Amino acid sequence: MLQLSFVIPAFNEDQSLRQLHQEICSIAEKESYDFEIIFVDDGSTDSTWAEIRSLAQEHAHVRAIRFRTNFGKAAALRAGAAAALGRLVVTMDADLQDDPAELPKMLVALGDDFDLVSGWKEVRNDPVNKTLPSRVFNGLVGCLTGLRLHDHNCGFKVYRTEIFREVKLYGEMHRFVPVLAAAKGFRVTEVPVNHRARQHGCSKYGLRRLPKGFLDLLTVSFLTGFNQRPQHLLGMFGLASFSVGLVGMTIMAIYWILRMAMYPEWTPLHQRPIVLYSLGALILGTQLLSMGFLAELIVAKGQAREEPYSISQTIE
Repeated sequence: MLQLSFVIPAFNEDQSLRQLHQEICSIAEKESYDFEIIFVDDGSTDSTWAEIRSLAQEHAHVRAIRFRTNFGKAAALRAGAAAALGRLVVTMDADLQDDPAELPKMLVALGDDFDLVSGWKEVRNDPVNKTLPSRVFNGLVGCLTGLRLHDHNCGFKVYRTEIFREVKLYGEMHRFVPVLAAAKGFRVTEVPVNHRARQHGCSKYGLRRLPKGFLDLLTVSFLTGFNQRPQHLLGMFGLASFSVGLVGMTIMAIYWILRMAMYPEWTPLHQRPIVLYSLGALILGTQLLSMGFLAELIVAKGQAREEPYSISQTIE
C-alpha cells in the first residue's frame, strides 16, 4: 500500500497546478515518501483539465478524476478519497495557499495517537471578508459540536484512510469532516501551518457562505448528536408541547364544568385565548412526535445514498 495519497480538488485553478505539483514532489523526494497525487477537476471551465491531463501523462504518480459539472468540494473529496490507494489521505487546496513543506510536521503530529490532523492557519493572508466569517464560523462550530478547533475551514488535512470509509460527504459537509470523524470516535488534533497569499484566480468563499455554513452546522449538530435517535430530539420538544397543551385543555375543561354548574357569569370558554394556545400546543406536539417516529423509521431502514457526483473521465 502507498504511504500517502494527495487528494486535490480543483475548480478553475489551471495556473497553479503545475507549481503545486512541483512543490509536492520536492517535499516527497526530500522525505522519501511513497505517494500518489489525485487531482479532481470539479467541473472547471478553464484549461484545468488539460493541465491535469498533461501532468498525468508526464508523471506516473499523477491520477485524475473529472466531473461532468461542478458538484462542490465535498463531492470532489469523496471521489478522490474513494480512489486513493494510500494508507493516509492528504487533502490540499489547489490555489497554492497551502504549503506542502508543512506536511512533515503534520505527519509527526499524527503519529500513533491521532487519526486526523487539521491545519491551523494561525497567521492568515486573506482579506477581512474571508477571515471574519471564518472566525465566526469556527466559534459556532466549537459551541454547537464541542469540537474546538481554531480553523475548521482549513483544507490542509491529513487523514487515516478509514475515516473516509465511515464519514460520507455530501452537500458542503467537507468543512465538518473533523466533527463527523470525532463523533465516530476518531481522534482529532490540529497544528499551526504556514498560510500563503493567493497568487492566481479569485476566492470562491466569503460572507455569502456564512448563512449556508450556519445551516449546514445545524444539520451536522443534529447528525452528530441524534443521527441514530432522532426521536430523542423531536420527541423531547413534542412531549413538552403536548404536555403544555394537555394541561391547558384540562384546566379549561374544569373551568367549563364550574361555569356550567356554579358560575354562569364567567367568560364563555370559546372567548378564552388559552383554549387556542392549548389546542395549538397539542397539535404541534402531536406533529413533532409523528415526525420523530417517521425519522426513526427512515434511520431503521437505512436508505442507501447515491454518490453525489458524476464522473466523465478518469486517468489511472
